[in-house]
This record gives sequence, structure tokens and C-alpha cells, in this order.
Amino acid sequence: MAALLIVEDDLRTNEAVRAYLGSGGHRTVPAYDGGEALALFRREKFDLVVLDILLPGMGGLSVLEELRRTSAVPVLILTALGDEATQVGSFDLQADDYLTKPFSMAVLGRRVTALLRRSGGGFLPKTMTFGEVTVDFSGYTARGPRGEIDLTPKEVDLLRLLVEHKGLVLTRGQILDELWGMDCPILERTVDSYIKNLRKKLGLAGIVTVKGIGYKYEERP
Repeated sequence: MAALLIVEDDLRTNEAVRAYLGSGGHRTVPAYDGGEALALFRREKFDLVVLDILLPGMGGLSVLEELRRTSAVPVLILTALGDEATQVGSFDLQADDYLTKPFSMAVLGRRVTALLRRSGGGFLPKTMTFGEVTVDFSGYTARGPRGEIDLTPKEVDLLRLLVEHKGLVLTRGQILDELWGMDCPILERTVDSYIKNLRKKLGLAGIVTVKGIGYKYEERP
């Protein structure tokens, strides 16, 4: 997974963000002010920084400016400031994404995943082996001991989504929004059919049903 630096001075928010992103297998490191964040960044290698703007001492935009002197690490601004000038200023300083408080943890997780994928610091290779089955995510194909396995593109995309969020529970609604779009009139139970097909075709025991909520992927021995 990825190493994430969470720069947020509010203890409860910092802990909540780290707990959510950490449950997906990421290694998360907290920082509570700008100076501490820069010191940690110089000592350790991070794949992404979640950065608040309103920090004690050195503010978040000054931290971003310092980071950009030496690094192109993806930076996601997470702040209560939603005005246009602050957002534009953040992007002028080469922030990669901007999310305002209050925020959805699921949306934060999805944006972190997208930034990691774009930066090459992601955690999903082009091909993965699940037991005796190898799935080629870029070629949308799968092979097992008996040869080619017939997977639809949506089934491959669903498996990719679950693996990218390993350990995190995705609701049926979140899966539908991600794979079909928010305005597509498809029933949530459609997801159940696709999950059933993936389990049957690939023999996947790692796709776990979380009763009343949705699904998650866990690595199984």
C-alpha cells in the first residue's frame, strides 16, 4: 500500500482520517502543525500528503510551497476554507486536489486512490493473481488452469475497485456511482449479481459481504 502523511491539527479529525485510510492497508503518519509536517517529510518517504490549510505556526499553503521546492508528491488539500480565492491559490501552488470540510470519508478515500493511481504511487499492478487465476486489468482478460475465463469489462472494473479499496467497505451505492455514474437508473441489487458472477467465475473467497452495508476485498491465504 502507500505511505500517507496526514497534516491536520484537530486531533479527532486526524485520528478519524488515519483510521479510515489505514483500514485500507495504507501506512498513515500524523502531523499536527506545518513545521512537524516538513520535518517528517524530510526524514521519511511519503506517497501522498493530506494537508489542512489552517495550521498553527506555518500554514498549510506555506507547507505546500516548501514541499514543491523539492518534491512532486501528490498533495490533497483538506480544509474548512471553501472560497474561490483560496482554492485557486492552492492550485497555483500546485496542489493536486481540494476537498472542503465537512467531508465524506468515502469521497476522501476515493480521491486518495485516484491521486495515487495517477502519480504512479498506487498499489494496483496491471496483472494480479488470485489463487490459480490471473487477471489482466489493462487487457480486461483473465486466465485460469483451464484457459481463458469470460469476464465482462464491468466485472473487471468491479474487481479493480474492490482491490484498490482493499479492507474498506464499499456500499452498493458507492459501487454504482463509481462504475455506472451517479445518474444511471440501475438498481443496487445489480451489484449483488456482479459480485456473484465474480465469485463463481474466479473462485474468489476474498470478496466479503458486509451484511446490510456492501462489500469489501480481503486477501485470503
